[in-house]
Amino acid sequence: MQNPQDFLRSLFDAGVAAADPLKCVPPHLPEPPKGKTVVLGAGKASAAMARAVEDNWQGELSGLVVTRYGFSVPCNRIEIIEAAHPVPDAAGRAAAGRIVELAQRLGPDDLCLAVISGGASAVLTYPAPGLTLEDKQQLNRELLRSGANIVEMNCVRKHLSAIKGGRLAQAIAPARLVTLLISDVPGDIPGVIGSGPTVPDDTTFADARAVIEKYRINPPRAVSEHLIKAENETPKTGDPLFDNSTLVMVGRPIASLEAAAAAAKKAGVRPIVLGDDIEGETRDVAKQHAVLARKILASGETDGGPCVILSGGETTVSIKGNGRGGPNGEYALAMALEMQGEKRVFALSGDTDGIDGSEDNAGAMIDPDTLNRAKSVGLDAQAYLTNNDSYGFFEKVGGLLMTGPTCTNVNDLRAVLVLP
Repeated sequence: MQNPQDFLRSLFDAGVAAADPLKCVPPHLPEPPKGKTVVLGAGKASAAMARAVEDNWQGELSGLVVTRYGFSVPCNRIEIIEAAHPVPDAAGRAAAGRIVELAQRLGPDDLCLAVISGGASAVLTYPAPGLTLEDKQQLNRELLRSGANIVEMNCVRKHLSAIKGGRLAQAIAPARLVTLLISDVPGDIPGVIGSGPTVPDDTTFADARAVIEKYRINPPRAVSEHLIKAENETPKTGDPLFDNSTLVMVGRPIASLEAAAAAAKKAGVRPIVLGDDIEGETRDVAKQHAVLARKILASGETDGGPCVILSGGETTVSIKGNGRGGPNGEYALAMALEMQGEKRVFALSGDTDGIDGSEDNAGAMIDPDTLNRAKSVGLDAQAYLTNNDSYGFFEKVGGLLMTGPTCTNVNDLRAVLVLP
């Protein structure tokens, strides 16, 4: 086979390609309406989704979408705005306000195409009455450090927003609404993807308060008061509001895993797919996968040739240190420590959007010499892991996975190669 690291990178690239909005959006476009068509949306893949609509739409078209800085794709008829992620900024707040205004102008003969992907929770920020952008920023920072999973974080976000949790759908009515989703969450739960601005939300204010209590988060006073008052609950499943609404899942993490598995088979490597919904503390997941790799080695399963363990999902990091890096880099560093230079194991962990946390890498790769290289330059790998500084570690020893923004987002993709 080819160089192990090149092979792992090829699997990652295959997974990303399977989620390319230019390929997965066009087959799901609806028929044009009697009235006008407006594209509204948000998320890391939203600009590319908007371009896919624009390139394949017959007739009048306009709209506005907001994406993460660096994820813009040029469009002629749909305006693209960039904003901050994962902590929202004023650009996202202003864009969200304009999106609501455009939605409110739609009539019963019009069509709204909502293009939503992961990342919308941050870039589409519109604080509920009584809250400020600063309140949302502070709470987002606390949530990101807490170790809460994406379902829990977005439950809280929906109940602090005037646009998430189905509230954008309220503004769009009575127009026809078609939501095109690219999933970045375990289980492909529509209400969790981008905090579900155009779909029903079956979580409650009580659920949001429970998350705050579970992770001992100390929110701004205005946030606490808002959650306690519990006024104006989000629209739920069965609400007539959604009678003229259609949901289409155009991109899923499992499709990317399947594409990676197909690429592995083509290269003569047996894929072992664990699933696209892996969750939990990142270091614990790395330990579990290291145990599996060692079991494969001990069992002689590789006597018939190499195999690769593939998994998706979104792990979490409870941040205790002050280093740099996201969950994919942390997974790779933890895996290196677990494998301790095992000569037959290589691994890659990357976020399919090309950005691991808030750094410029997608993740990291390890090989049997990763720890040896660290020792040769006097680095203590365990100390870097303790400090949540995977980026600093791989920056010094090599192994950062650099792709740049991919303009899609179907969560993380991990690949552990076990050689004979």
